Parts: sequence; structure tokens; C-alpha cells
Amino acid sequence: MDDRLSALETRFNALTTLMADPGTVADYARYAEAAKERSELVPVVETWQALKKAREEWADANVLASGDDPELVEMAQAEIKPLQERIDALTQKARELLLPKDPRDERSVIVEIRAGAGGDEAGLFAAELFRMYQRYADEHHFKTELLDESETGIGGYKEVVFGINGKGAFSRLKFESGVHRVQRIPATESNGRIHTSTVTVAVLPEAQDVEISIPENELIIETYRSRGAGGQNVQKNESAIRITHKPSGLVVQCQDERSQTQNRLRAMSILRARLYDQQLQKQAAELSQQKRDQIGTGDRSEKIRTYNFPQSRVTDHRIEMSLYRLDMIMNGDLDEFIDALTADEQARKLQASGL
Repeated sequence: MDDRLSALETRFNALTTLMADPGTVADYARYAEAAKERSELVPVVETWQALKKAREEWADANVLASGDDPELVEMAQAEIKPLQERIDALTQKARELLLPKDPRDERSVIVEIRAGAGGDEAGLFAAELFRMYQRYADEHHFKTELLDESETGIGGYKEVVFGINGKGAFSRLKFESGVHRVQRIPATESNGRIHTSTVTVAVLPEAQDVEISIPENELIIETYRSRGAGGQNVQKNESAIRITHKPSGLVVQCQDERSQTQNRLRAMSILRARLYDQQLQKQAAELSQQKRDQIGTGDRSEKIRTYNFPQSRVTDHRIEMSLYRLDMIMNGDLDEFIDALTADEQARKLQASGL
């Protein structure tokens, strides 16, 4: 690990020198490329430098602790334990920083929520999850953008598709993909029995044009009038778009915008994200188990979380973590789960990498 950290520090210093060269300053593209690479190395180099300093201080303290001056010995012994704890913490941080980064982490996402088993109750919970993610996005200064919706007519959703735009959105929300289960007494239940319903969530990183190229002849593009919750036409012109991708059979529609052009652009964005996700899922299925442990399978058939309303409990089954503050979580307070899932992912990657 030390050799890798030292090599990155050498590269950092070389980039600093390169950026100070007048020839580089005059070449905007070259300067920007060097600046980007250097900025990505800053956390690693700062951690490595802090780790080296802590090790030196620990070594000095141990020398003093073995000396003859009782006062210095006492002071040095008091410093050794905190310094060792700092070394341990910086070593762990350095290991995590050396892990290969997921290039998708900084991207915006498209989230698809669909009602599963449970009829109207599943649709109502789908709407509540939509609001939960909207509030989470607001809290983290991400922008939410409704792309498509299919309402049940009683305040629920059969399906809702929306974008969450902002740097790092995928890194925070990628763990939300899977089956979300709710256990509660529906308002329509006269006997007070607890019902179990399910909703599926898919979080797709936005795909770039260069990653997914879709020839025009592979598409069937249809227009129709936007419809409201009761099925009535809400516009006289055909601004809504339905796109069928013939090779995969995927169908995407978008009707939220008044402009047919905007709806088409957003439908293509959803289609591109779905095709990119299919490609990633196929690649993951072909990898060895060790690699799958590093990147995760992203299996959306997996039950990941249960929301138990009578007990005000939310349990994430992947890390066996339960929190008894359901109201706050439904209001978008997801960070404790997300931080724990991130730490679990890093631990598995560290184990697989041998760092």
C-alpha cells in the first residue's frame, strides 16, 4: 500500500510542476486535463502525508517514552495511544481511497418506482416512496424532475419515473434498487389486519451518448395525447411520446412536458439508461464471483427493505440494520442506511482487493 501511495504522491508532484509550465498554461485542453487528474489525487496525497506525519510523531513519542526523563516519559506515553488510533484511522482511509472508483458514482440518476403485490395499497406506498426520494433529493440539493407517471386514481401510482440530477446522485442512491416491502393496516381494512405489499425501485445511472448508441431504424416512435389520472385527455395536441426499442422490446413513454421535443428527449434519456443498465447487468452476470462481490449484482428481485408501520421500524435486510424512526425515514432521512451500506460495500471491496 505504501508503494502505491508514494507513487501517487510522485505523480501529484509531477502534475503540479506540469501545470506551472508556461507551455501547459497556454494549452487549455492539456492544462484542464492535468488539473482534473491532480484534483482527483488531492484526497489521497493529503491522507498519505498525514499518515507519514503521524507515523513520525508516533516513532518520536516511543523514543521519548524509553528515555530517562520521567516527565518526558509520561508525556510521551500519553501521546502514543492517540497517535496509534490516528494512524489506524488514516490507514483505513488510505485503503478506501485506493479502491477503484465506480465511474458512474458522480452521475445523475433515473429512478423507476412500480407498484408490486398488494393492489391499491402497493400503489399508495409507491407514491409515498416517490415523496421520500423527493425529500431526500431536496435535502441534498439535488433537483428532481418528473418524467412519466401512471396514477391509480386514489393518490397512488402504478408506475412513476423521475430524474434526480446532481453530482454524486448515483453514489448515494444506487443502494435503493430492489424490492421494498411495507407492512401496515390499510385505511380500507375494517378488521384491523396488517397487510403486506411490495414496490420495486430501480435506480439507473444516466448513460452518455458515447456509451449507448441507438440507431434511428431500431426505434418505433409514436405520439399521443397526454392523459390525466382518470384517463381523460389533458391536451388537444399529441405531445406525449412512446418509443419502442425493437431489438430489446423495451417501451418508454414520456408525457410530462408540453413540448413533444422535450418529451422525446426525456424518453430517449430513459431508454438509454435502461439499455445501459441491461448492459451492466449482463456484464455482472458474466463476471466471476469475486468480481461480483466487488461490484454487487444489483439484483432487483431481492427484497432489500421492510417498512413496518405498527412498530415504526424500517429494516434493511442486506446489512441486518433496523431503525425505529419510520416517520423520519419516510420524510427522506435515509443517510444512516446509505452510509452503512456504503461502508459495507467498501469493506467487501477491501476484502476482495487484499489491501
